[in-house]
Amino acid sequence: MFLRLIIPAFVVILAGIMAVRWIGLRGNGQSFPAYPASTTLPDSMPLPPDLPAPVHRFYQTIIGNQIPIIHSAVLTLSGRLRFMGITFPARMRFTHEAGRNYRHYIEATVFGQPVMKVNESYLDGHGRMELPVGTIQDEPKIDAAANLGLWGESLWLPTIFITDPRVRWEAIDAQTARLIVPFADTGSDSFTVQFDAATGLIHSMETRRWRDAHDAAKLGWRIEPLDWTRWHGMLIPSTAAVTWLDEGTPWLVATADDVVYNADVSAYIRGRGL
Repeated sequence: MFLRLIIPAFVVILAGIMAVRWIGLRGNGQSFPAYPASTTLPDSMPLPPDLPAPVHRFYQTIIGNQIPIIHSAVLTLSGRLRFMGITFPARMRFTHEAGRNYRHYIEATVFGQPVMKVNESYLDGHGRMELPVGTIQDEPKIDAAANLGLWGESLWLPTIFITDPRVRWEAIDAQTARLIVPFADTGSDSFTVQFDAATGLIHSMETRRWRDAHDAAKLGWRIEPLDWTRWHGMLIPSTAAVTWLDEGTPWLVATADDVVYNADVSAYIRGRGL
């Protein structure tokens, strides 16, 4: 008799727990407040005439023939983040000194409350990751991975791909080009960039990247804009997905809720938290 009573009760409790978990993990995270600064874009340069054809078309599409120079960006984002097999609503603040440094602050949430906080940075060529499982730093593979992350996220400040003299483009075909970016003092790395034939916008950026400090080989990594919107007169991704290709589905989908260019972030980028 006891088992006949307890088993249905256990099933009901388990179903309730699963329902609460499902409801608590639905949707995107509630965004952080906007960064308290204004965008200024006082400087620009002409669109170079010698870019590969799909690259030239891309910049004419997103901004035209005069290219604003971006020195910093503060991206306030919300979305969904997969960690240890569970996909959480998430909210993020990504701060960039363009092409040089970044800082990430990320919260994974349940019912709008943070259950995991992540502080990551790439400063002066060195990556540091403060994760729930511990802190990772002083690892050359993490430094290399962070550098590629810096340049992949620069899709949200895309003019840097032609205003930074250390960056160059190489033609591949009518819809593809290679983006070569600096790493460390004298090194470089690259992305294969696919452009949409119909719109001229970037379809995806792919590279090979270290996922962990002790990986034996680099893995395919893709950032893919899912939609575009206009911020400060320029088309940038409104939502983008980030995927390790061996996993097959995005581990991060992020939507830009606020974008600030050229604020002074020299102190903020070296802080922690929001």
